[in-house]
Amino acid sequence: MTKIVDVHTHVYPPSYMDILRSRTTVPYVRTFPPDPSSRLIILPGEDDSGASSTVRGRPIGPEYFNISKKIAFMDDHGIDISVISLANPWLDFLPPDSALPTAQSVNDEMDRLCGTFPGRLYAFGTLPLSGSVDDIVQEVKRLSGLTWMRGVIMGTSGLGKGLDDPRLDLVWKALQETKQTVFLHPHYGLPKEYGHVLPLAMGFPMETTIAVSRMILSGVWDRWTELTVLLAHSGGTLPFLAGRLESCILHDGHMMKSLDVEKRRMVWDILKKNILLDAVAYGEAGLKAAVEVARRDRILFGTDHPFFPPLTKEDEVEQEKWLSVTANYKAIRAAFDKEGVEAVLGGNAVRLLRLHSEETTSAL
Repeated sequence: MTKIVDVHTHVYPPSYMDILRSRTTVPYVRTFPPDPSSRLIILPGEDDSGASSTVRGRPIGPEYFNISKKIAFMDDHGIDISVISLANPWLDFLPPDSALPTAQSVNDEMDRLCGTFPGRLYAFGTLPLSGSVDDIVQEVKRLSGLTWMRGVIMGTSGLGKGLDDPRLDLVWKALQETKQTVFLHPHYGLPKEYGHVLPLAMGFPMETTIAVSRMILSGVWDRWTELTVLLAHSGGTLPFLAGRLESCILHDGHMMKSLDVEKRRMVWDILKKNILLDAVAYGEAGLKAAVEVARRDRILFGTDHPFFPPLTKEDEVEQEKWLSVTANYKAIRAAFDKEGVEAVLGGNAVRLLRLHSEETTSAL
């Protein structure tokens, strides 16, 4: 059996925590008396001075920034390798002049963290997207030479105007040339009501769907045919709406006139050749839809750790393993045969992300 690989797992390294703790506007980390625990505020809707201390943001403990806690979580859940990434909102909020040096520092720190557990940790780097395009391209090229880096993580805002922004073409070119995977993760444009339920359950998937659709409509993959993008949360609603998207393109006269029909690639072709999907769907139905559009050999296991923890310490003791993780394991086993389970849990990630992992047996 192949090693189990988690491709959707986040870390706020210590230097990034220092940045968050130094800030007074979103994003930031602070305490709200009388609650003595630190809380993470990363969405504008969480920054409500009228809210009680226990509903502002979310509690943030060492599982977010202590890499030993990541390894302990992996051991507890039978995970052999993790491809860690900085969680949202990344570095998008930084002033342009500090974006590149901060990205270099954070990425070097992430690479060093991986090196403390060689073979168990790899990483997606973060980009200085508030800086210049030249700065971004420079960091893309530099990341390709770091030992444990296997790509980059990006939000859907790009340079501030979405991922169909033509200014990103030089970034896509650099990523394609260095053969680095883009891990696309949502963060922006979310509903604020009902706590975190609507933003996470509906806002995040729809945000991803719209961002990728804009890339398709603007011809990103017509120009950069080898660009590989890993979509968080099983691609949002894209697996369900891909057929509708393709049909709407073909039936829109203005759209068809503006496209280079000779070079235009069908939505289905892009999904099967350029898109990878994580298996963070929490259910069999969502995974089966993902397979229909991306094929079994392009689906990769993820946990979204350290988010979605047990709600209380009592729950954590009773559950032993996080429900958010066991739900994904259960869905994968229900959706695939034995060969498919092994591919999704690790074989696909080892091959596609060049993890050079040896075959071994791992208990689930």
